Amino acid sequence: MVEKIFRSLLSLEDARRAIESNIQYSIPVEYVNIEDSAGRILAEDIISTINVPGFDKSTVDGYAVKAKETFGANEVNPKNFRLVGRVEPGAVPDFSVSNGEAAEIATGAMLPIGADAVVMVENTRCLEGNVEVYSSVTPGENVMTTGTDIMVGEYLLRRYRRITLREVGVLAAVGRRRVKVFGKPKVAIISTGNELQEPETSLTDARIYDVNLYALAAAVSESYGIPICMGIARDDEETIKEMVIEGLQKADIVLTSGSTSAGRSDILPKIVSSLPGSKIVAHGLAVKPGKPTFIAFVGGKLIVGLPGNPTSALMIFHEIVKPVIKRLAGIEEDEESTIEGYIAIRTFSDRGREELLPVHIVKDGSNRNFVYPTFGGSGAITTLALADGFIRIPFGVDMLNEGDKVQMHLFSQKLKIPDLTIIGSHCVGVDVLTMEITRSSHLSVKTINVGSLGGLQALGRGEADVAGIHLLDEDSGEYNKPFIERLGLKDSVILFGGYWRDQGFIVSKGNPKRIESFEDLIKPGIRFINRNKGSGTRIIIDKNLKSLAEKKGLEFEKLKSQIEGYELVARSHNSVAAAVHHGRADVGIGIKTSAEKYGLDFIPHSLEKFDFAVNKERVNKIGVKTFLETLRSDAFKETLKRMSGIHPDDSTGQPLQ
Repeated sequence: MVEKIFRSLLSLEDARRAIESNIQYSIPVEYVNIEDSAGRILAEDIISTINVPGFDKSTVDGYAVKAKETFGANEVNPKNFRLVGRVEPGAVPDFSVSNGEAAEIATGAMLPIGADAVVMVENTRCLEGNVEVYSSVTPGENVMTTGTDIMVGEYLLRRYRRITLREVGVLAAVGRRRVKVFGKPKVAIISTGNELQEPETSLTDARIYDVNLYALAAAVSESYGIPICMGIARDDEETIKEMVIEGLQKADIVLTSGSTSAGRSDILPKIVSSLPGSKIVAHGLAVKPGKPTFIAFVGGKLIVGLPGNPTSALMIFHEIVKPVIKRLAGIEEDEESTIEGYIAIRTFSDRGREELLPVHIVKDGSNRNFVYPTFGGSGAITTLALADGFIRIPFGVDMLNEGDKVQMHLFSQKLKIPDLTIIGSHCVGVDVLTMEITRSSHLSVKTINVGSLGGLQALGRGEADVAGIHLLDEDSGEYNKPFIERLGLKDSVILFGGYWRDQGFIVSKGNPKRIESFEDLIKPGIRFINRNKGSGTRIIIDKNLKSLAEKKGLEFEKLKSQIEGYELVARSHNSVAAAVHHGRADVGIGIKTSAEKYGLDFIPHSLEKFDFAVNKERVNKIGVKTFLETLRSDAFKETLKRMSGIHPDDSTGQPLQ
């Protein structure tokens, strides 16, 4: 059973006051390693060679279950499950979860096969060999699926970009130890966790590259401190204790990441309590992300235990640690840059905590600022790398509606407006296209992946210059045009031809389950992984399943219930391929490119059209003109022809209306 050890949660303001009343400001008043690269300018494009995460992992401490078996659970009528094992971070489960079973799991650990969700430990009670669940979960809840943060081949950082702590985190997450660039109080930093590996080592199953050590080092440098990287400590009390003591001897402040939350392996509070002259001032903050934060003093020196999730760690550093470092360095804290804006899409929050939500910022045709949440969660380093700033959602507020006015806190002193904003569905073809634009013209490009429908809606509000879309109209069988008309965008949007993509069944090498058609999905023993609602691929899936239901004389809902895994969704083609590769599913629908990246077989089903909708009023904007010139260029078409599963044609780059 996972032990719950959080004390009373402090607000951010109370935590700052506690530090202020205990800190001793007595410090007197410099091809590169990534921890030394802050402030430099990238001289290369960064393209991911791995998925992050490389496996489906739990985002909380709790119990891995089949979600459908928790439906209806509450405190009066709990559901009982037999415990079949425990999964620690860094370990590959040697068991699976069957009906009526659950597995204890720690934050960051690999989800065992058979489970599709995690119940938080706070909503359970452990009995002898069993666990009672008092709250239901939905498929995918509290689970971060393979590649939802970073996908293999994804274009992450562009040349000529200034490196900050966010970019350094991305570099570390994809295993880059050194980066090519154009050519203080001491802070000890310790990363903890059995699942961590140093970048530039061979990544093994259930492991991730250490992000926090290097991202925090960059954050310290940006704050005018001198980082001392102590390395990775495994979840062993004596090892962590030795490193903390060494850090206190070498530095003025000690930062750790991990080993602070309410799990059995989180032992930092116990260690600090055992040190002479220690004083614990906070264990748990009423803020999201950052609840597990731990703050203490030993001999007058500040120790801050940051959460292990990268976004949590860096946001709390920004709010709690950065002001202390700058003051110790004799530098007055800069006044934070804020601007007013409006929520672009309905956004939900945890009403029990203040939330610091990283956001993209775009401007509409009236020069108003609109914000989009960066998807990924506190375990995703790109949540910050792609963000322009963050908004504060106060305690007690559980939802912000589209159009609500908010204050946005910028990560830089001035908001950089991109030359080209693309909002819509993600595709590797879009990555290739934007890469060529920045290489040839040095224009800045912002891409926000919210799905095809989200892209068209952003065009309608004037927030996007271009939207990548692949939407099949079930009635006409035509791609994209009907949706532009349906959303009332015919007079404000021009549709330009893109390219065709091979869509089909992604299966294990050799196709051991002999899957050839959608009818095979309802066979017993076939595990399917679906795509998220609003995606073009989901439309294709549901259209074919509805046809199958009609053929068999079944209601669509009845047919869906016969497909194991229909409710389990992936946010990308690569996530589908990763699920099959890791044995979590037997089949999914996706593009050929993703299947080949994972060495899987691909059973072709159909071709889908990926086109580009463009804001008619901006066709003469330099960013849009360059985009269209590149799209219709022979060089871009030749590049696409060399890519498996993508086919340009005579319409590529030409208006279709």
